Amino acid sequence: MMRALRREKPDRLPITIHQWQPYHLQTYMDGRDQLEAFLHVGLDAAVTPWVMSNVEDSPEWKVTSEVRPPDERGAVETRFTIETPSGTLRYSTCQDEITGYVTEHVAKSLDEAELFLRHYPGMVLDRDALSEWYDRTGDHGIVRGFVSMIGQPGVWQDFVEMIGTQDAIYLAMDEPERVHSILGRIADFKVAFVHEQMRGAKYDLIEHGGGAASSTVISPAMFEEFCAPYDRRVIDALHECGFPVVYHTCGGMMAILDKIPLNGCDASETLSPPGVGGDIRLDDRATVKNVLGAKVGLVGGLDQSNVLEKGTPQQVRDEIHALFEGFGKDGGYLCSASDHFFHAPVENLKAMALAAKDCRYL
Repeated sequence: MMRALRREKPDRLPITIHQWQPYHLQTYMDGRDQLEAFLHVGLDAAVTPWVMSNVEDSPEWKVTSEVRPPDERGAVETRFTIETPSGTLRYSTCQDEITGYVTEHVAKSLDEAELFLRHYPGMVLDRDALSEWYDRTGDHGIVRGFVSMIGQPGVWQDFVEMIGTQDAIYLAMDEPERVHSILGRIADFKVAFVHEQMRGAKYDLIEHGGGAASSTVISPAMFEEFCAPYDRRVIDALHECGFPVVYHTCGGMMAILDKIPLNGCDASETLSPPGVGGDIRLDDRATVKNVLGAKVGLVGGLDQSNVLEKGTPQQVRDEIHALFEGFGKDGGYLCSASDHFFHAPVENLKAMALAAKDCRYL
């Protein structure tokens, strides 16, 4: 897996998924944890330990919460209140049977975003818990991590999580100087976290970026102005601490193939096809390999909804072989489900692993 990320040629096609979801582990994998699930289906393990970082205690950051009764679907909303010396912030999240999501963003204006950053106390990495996952994973695969703040790794992505996608885009157009200032401060937090908390931490690969940087969300010009320079600062800090970085764009990529490497990443994911919200079609694979794959490693490509969840094992095997031909030429490719799934049959996951064993490099 690491050889593929370095644009080298391994013995065979490495193959994995992008993060196990708790719902799938409970419903389809008999309650196994993510490492046990990888071993059960025969995939290369790309373990992502959750909740490795926690917000530091601070008298200027007092969080309380209220859990609402379940709605008619059984979804449970939690409302949070953050008390700071400069004012109060509120946000809400919701958890249903399958997944969680934000129902109210923490900042409703740039003033509130600045208030958040004025008092945000920073994060603390649980190095002992991380080391346990790393030691358990061993030679079964790699351990992936993030540099999170609001909840996402990328700088622009975290701003979007703070204030909402549509508002973030409008504000970047209407008040670019203030947005640049906020992005700079988010980058400051992340760079400080890398230098102060992550040096020597047991991660093999750090994920950065996020879907809000995709060209189906923002323009290439916005990517170059509001994403690349701030992500570059964080990625440079990660490199200084010895971590390779994969940049995550779970959406359109074709219009920014030449711009993604500007942030200094070592690899790029998710190579999402149109069926899962991306724009890399079958006849685009050679272009992606030649333009993007000439500079960074490639990760992803498998339609996790229409092929992995809904296809037959033979269709899964056929697609893995096709992805190997399209992206895997001369190495530098880690085949993976492009992003999250919730209903993939176990036999399809096993078919992925078996297909990769046929895809060998000479």
